[in-house]
Amino acid sequence: MTLEAFQTSQALTLGVELELQLVNTNHYDLTPYAPDMLALLKNAQVPGSIVPEVTTSMIEISTGICTDAQDAYQQLTVTRDALVKAADKLNIALAGGGTHPFQQWHQQRIYNKPRFKEITALYGYLTKQFTIFGQHVHVGCPGADAALMMLHRLSRYIPHFIALSASSPFVQGQDTAFDSARLNSVFAFPLSGRAPFALHWEDFERYYEKMTATGVIHSMKDFYWDIRPKPEFGTVEVRVFDTPLSIERAVALAAYVQALGAWFLAEEPFEPSEDDYLVYTYNRFQACRFGLEGAYVDPASSESFGLREHILLTLQRIQSYVPDNSKEALLQLRKTVNEGVNDASRLREAYAQAQQLPEVVRQSTLRFRY
Repeated sequence: MTLEAFQTSQALTLGVELELQLVNTNHYDLTPYAPDMLALLKNAQVPGSIVPEVTTSMIEISTGICTDAQDAYQQLTVTRDALVKAADKLNIALAGGGTHPFQQWHQQRIYNKPRFKEITALYGYLTKQFTIFGQHVHVGCPGADAALMMLHRLSRYIPHFIALSASSPFVQGQDTAFDSARLNSVFAFPLSGRAPFALHWEDFERYYEKMTATGVIHSMKDFYWDIRPKPEFGTVEVRVFDTPLSIERAVALAAYVQALGAWFLAEEPFEPSEDDYLVYTYNRFQACRFGLEGAYVDPASSESFGLREHILLTLQRIQSYVPDNSKEALLQLRKTVNEGVNDASRLREAYAQAQQLPEVVRQSTLRFRY
């Protein structure tokens, strides 16, 4: 089976996808209302799309093609407002966050869609455990080889993306001591983790053909990599973000990816290497476990940094590549890094004050709503 051709896209355009929680407004547990939401929203005039996810307590929204952070914010605001209006009619609410703090995975229902049934047949209970919530960011690339170069350069910054978006400290009613416990669930899938090292599209095509020949995969959707190329869109898709608690945070994270991409295209600041991945899993774990307080080992120099320090150094380095309409979003991102605050710390603070996880979820629904 051959890989489809890498489509033309405008370099550095953005697309944002958010997987969202549907919760009951009495006890704030997850509620299986995705079919009802989609029925209400089937004629909604929104810029992107609203689609089901693997279980019926989830829903996914996406933007259309965006030029910058302001464009992404405007599109997400329209869709968010349509979702909130529909949810109000059903007496439910929506929330961000990478995990629901106390839902029980075995109570979830698989959405009635052929692909989700196929996934369930293959992965068993892991499919229901995949009731977790992520943000995906697409960035347009000028060509197929450029996309692979973008992918492997962005891989050095995966710990940044994890720590900045981390919003999943609670699982099954317990504080996991991780800032992003969500990614532990993703790692259970056999085709997760890093993409294979290839800098030329013909090499990636050969890899893809070998994998399809084994029968292990049938399309690019079967790869659950942290970053993967999306040839049908002409983009690279970053997949490690937890869904933030607010669309403002989601937009800031997308703006960060875009600015990094602009820096890469303009300066080609380093040549990716297979050796970049020597510390990849270690850096990834540090970001998941400790968030902004994690450690970061530079794969080129082997120098150790605090992750916060490395993020701030990077933000300084790329600031000249931030579009005017994205500057405010990245200023807010820098402010939270300076303060050492991400959504995981906000959720823990809410729990410390309320001592009740349903109240933490209620506050999260308000944060998403406004």
